[in-house]
Amino acid sequence: MSSKVADHVLERLREWGVEQVFGYPGDGINGLLAAWGRAGNQPRFVQSRHEEMSAFQAVGYAKFSGRLGVCAATSGPGAIHLLNGLYDAKLDHVPVLAVVGQTHRTAMGGSYQQEVDLHTLFKDVASDFVETVTVPEQLPNVLDRAIRTAYARRAPTAVIIPGDVQELGYTPPTHEFKMVPSSLDRTSWTAVPSEDSVRRAAEILNAGDKVAILVGQGAAGARAEVERIAKLLGAGVAKALLGKDVLSDELPYVTGAIGLLGTRPSYELMRDCDTLLTIGSSFPYSQFLPGFGKARGVQIDIDPHMVGMRYPYEVNLVGDAKATLERLIPLIAAEERGREWYDTVCDNVVRWRDVMERRAGLSADPINPEYVTRALDPLLPDDAIVSSDSGSAANWYARHLTMRPGMRASLSGTLATMGCGVPYAIGAKFAHPDRPAVALVGDGAMQMNGLAELITAAKYKHLWNDPRLVVAVFNNRDLNQVTWEMRAMEGAPSFLPSQELPDVDYAAFARSLGLTGIRVEKPEDVGPAWRAGLESDGPAVLDFLTDPAVPPIPPHATWDQLEATATSILKGDPDRGSMIRQGFKAKMQEFLSGPVKKAD
Repeated sequence: MSSKVADHVLERLREWGVEQVFGYPGDGINGLLAAWGRAGNQPRFVQSRHEEMSAFQAVGYAKFSGRLGVCAATSGPGAIHLLNGLYDAKLDHVPVLAVVGQTHRTAMGGSYQQEVDLHTLFKDVASDFVETVTVPEQLPNVLDRAIRTAYARRAPTAVIIPGDVQELGYTPPTHEFKMVPSSLDRTSWTAVPSEDSVRRAAEILNAGDKVAILVGQGAAGARAEVERIAKLLGAGVAKALLGKDVLSDELPYVTGAIGLLGTRPSYELMRDCDTLLTIGSSFPYSQFLPGFGKARGVQIDIDPHMVGMRYPYEVNLVGDAKATLERLIPLIAAEERGREWYDTVCDNVVRWRDVMERRAGLSADPINPEYVTRALDPLLPDDAIVSSDSGSAANWYARHLTMRPGMRASLSGTLATMGCGVPYAIGAKFAHPDRPAVALVGDGAMQMNGLAELITAAKYKHLWNDPRLVVAVFNNRDLNQVTWEMRAMEGAPSFLPSQELPDVDYAAFARSLGLTGIRVEKPEDVGPAWRAGLESDGPAVLDFLTDPAVPPIPPHATWDQLEATATSILKGDPDRGSMIRQGFKAKMQEFLSGPVKKAD
């Protein structure tokens, strides 16, 4: 039997090394589904509970594997559902391909059922490449170019295939006029900056006395080089959240996360430095960078579209981080620099760790959420993959988890969308079925879609050599991050109709699916619950009842700012007493740990 277009789609995906496609069925892709049946489910079709989750799983797979994530959906409604996950891929620069159906060509333009103008729909999110296949000969070039572009631009792309086209007999393009043959090869390439720009960058860095380095996910392949240049420069290294797993937090000069969810030593590093080297990051919050004109700057980024923003860098080195640093490091002066700056950075890191330990040890009603994450830290396996959802849980993820060599971690860094934590972890399990995964999720995100994706985890757990996937729910019955943002930024008390969440027994739901489910209501049960989850023989849900009054205090918060927030709470916040008390206790830990050191 001759192959159809749908058969060739799957064949081409296999030739590109695609091993699974995250999707949800619908009649707009019936031809593809039939082809999957003929192909023995190769690549594997991974069925989510919702197309948005398929896109998130593809993003998680791509983030943790470095390979193309692929998702599939039917026409109108299914394609629309993909958008949020695809935007997450676009904003975090992740290679993802969406294969979507469309109504038959004969019905297009006729206001037919489920007909949506998919080109217009995807034009922004898949702006680097979106195309509709209308004849078989068009397919290989469109599919190959979509995949090649996704890899090269680190972006989502989309291929739209009408239902009737999927059923056509496949005929390859010829070498005639108006035909576009295609090839599979994706030869690797490395971008490097000019020698002159590297020399000018070295001059700036060599002139610096107090050097700060900021790394993002673009530095992930240059760990050894980042460590080397940091040592040569006597620099402290702060990490954008997408770069949390770039360097080990055990290194004494690594100050941790930067920004509102970041650490005090990262804030101090940027405040007091005289030179800034940014590697593979487009961290957007310029108020956490050195004051404009206060520091000289050098940036390294592979994407020329992303350089020269956020800070007035004197030199923008456009190139791969590893290759660029290999050219830059030999030009860095090897003579011993003054130790005062380096020692100050390291001392501030030690002091902050003490502050975090003290904050995690504070009493709360019933459980301090900082303690929940702190208790996990020493128990994390060395090969763990950690995902965090957006919300207040991301604060504790950013500040309390110590990344060690070999660990991986990520979250929705730029879109900061809710609902990615659990599907990211599922995508990670398909990328690395032999490694444990942990998802830190707020109860709002869990109710949004995490509960449904537990069904997906239960469905596929038998495929994972290491079946552990631990979902920790921070159950505080509050959309906590937005609640605190309202207090701090709007000067408004919590608006219960929008912020209060129903109390759900997440552990019981997990048990109903045959998974491990543990509800934790007392601090002394936190550690045993983590150990039980990490020792389980399959996915586990740990339902931690946490205190919504524990504040995610920004690293630069002053007593005046805390006073302003307290004033807004006193206007009528329903939990105002405990919130002021918890905020006061948390801030006091900075003073109990001794004075902040500042380099002259």
